[in-house]
Amino acid sequence: MLDLYILEHCPYCKKVMAFFDEKGIKYNKIDTEEKSAEETLIKLGGKRQVPFLVDRERNIQMYESSDIIEYAKTII
Repeated sequence: MLDLYILEHCPYCKKVMAFFDEKGIKYNKIDTEEKSAEETLIKLGGKRQVPFLVDRERNIQMYESSDIIEYAKTII
């Protein structure tokens, strides 16, 4: 399953979540407002930027909403 690190008010995060919901892509939404989630985000990706996608099955990690959506299209 995909892990998507987000901030609820972030327009880029909303864009990715809307795409995932529209296409029926299952994902774990991880809100980085929680300190432990933010720390994990930084540990994994090296920066505080969201959205951040982690696909553990395929060993993929990426930032940038457009890149995440393009990647998701390849795994639908």
